[in-house]
Amino acid sequence: MRERIVLILKFLVLVVGIGMVVLIRESLPIISGYGAKVLCSGVYVAGRQPEQVITDDLSGFPLNLGTYTVDRADSSVTGKVWGMAARKAVYRAGLGATLLSGMTEDELRGQRMERAGAPVVDQDTINWPMGDRAPGRIDPPGGTPGLARVDAEDTAALRQAIGIAFGDHGEKGTGTRAVIVVHHGYIAAERFAPGFDRHTRLTGWSMTKSVTNALIGILVRQGRMNVAEPAPVDNWQEDERSKITIENLMRMNSGLKWWEFYGGPSNATRMLYREKDMGEYAMKSTLRHKPGEVFNYSSGSANILSSIIRRTVGDSDYYRFPYEQLFYRIGMYSAVLELDAGGTFVGSSYCYATARDWARFGMLYLQDGVWNGQRVLPERWVEFTHTGEGYGALWWLNRGGRYPHMPKDCYWCDGYEGQFIWVIPSKDLVVVRLALERGRKLDPDRFVAAVVEAMR
Repeated sequence: MRERIVLILKFLVLVVGIGMVVLIRESLPIISGYGAKVLCSGVYVAGRQPEQVITDDLSGFPLNLGTYTVDRADSSVTGKVWGMAARKAVYRAGLGATLLSGMTEDELRGQRMERAGAPVVDQDTINWPMGDRAPGRIDPPGGTPGLARVDAEDTAALRQAIGIAFGDHGEKGTGTRAVIVVHHGYIAAERFAPGFDRHTRLTGWSMTKSVTNALIGILVRQGRMNVAEPAPVDNWQEDERSKITIENLMRMNSGLKWWEFYGGPSNATRMLYREKDMGEYAMKSTLRHKPGEVFNYSSGSANILSSIIRRTVGDSDYYRFPYEQLFYRIGMYSAVLELDAGGTFVGSSYCYATARDWARFGMLYLQDGVWNGQRVLPERWVEFTHTGEGYGALWWLNRGGRYPHMPKDCYWCDGYEGQFIWVIPSKDLVVVRLALERGRKLDPDRFVAAVVEAMR
């Protein structure tokens, strides 16, 4: 009997040991890949110093197991863990940072893409919201024009509400980097953490999914896409996945099997840090539920949509499309939508923009998809977007009362580590908060409720 127990224990130790080896083997390239990509974007897209990004963004476990090297000569970053699992991210002007996956560096650098030419605009000379100048404000001599409209609306109550996000009132700091409050179309107040300002591009993470919503809306308005139709994915046409619609993918009820987990190897982390074509990888997912019946949040679904957008637009126009049709039309001149190694925009996660530009994006939805009198999104698209209970079409909703102290008509973009754009039509209000929480979570219900109260 004792010998049998010993054999069982040895077998269990062997199984656990093999499992640990597999886990480590799968985890190390994700750690080094994540670190290389974040540092590359932080340095070359956001314009931050490498030491700041490493200290602030990559110092938590397990990212602090890695070592990261910036090569200014070829605009790249290499990450390693214990000298192993080397991963490299490459920056290309106008395209952002791309993690090398499934191809050589020469192949990546050899890709030819017709990019949008950014307009030459001095936003300090143009009134908000297309520019950064606050109309009617007298700027101090030598000062920067229009840093904020800090007049009657910048009350002590509003400053105190914003202080909640920065931990001013004895709370533990929540890693907030920027907050902007836009009321009745004007910046009522804004604040930045040390080391960040209105020119700093900050990551949106999953707020990028809401950008994908806008790009689909533009295609719908152009008559090039119908969200009620089955998703045009070739390898789905011979099985039950042929019934998945574009709207199913947008509402996260496609029925596809997917594990959205970031604490280790998963569908999400493999897609983002191991795969060349993220949308193609997600398209291989099998069906677990009948389409339209079960909600399952999935970055894979967003990248499938991004692949569909690429096929719909065509490569000759694809790399100009989000800039010419969305960003530049609403004054989001800082926005950078990054690519996977296969050349598709990472519509789930990789958009950088300044806090003010994220506020402009929220204003587009607050204004029912109209900007400066010109319709950007289709009529009733915003209504379609926030139809539902807890989740709409690539936007989160409070209609079901998830946050009891927020207005019920509030809907929002929500990104990893505490990125938010809250849109509240009943209050004519947009609130942006960008952060790196690392477990120091802000209470959105308390914060947004305090801002709403202050705006009375």
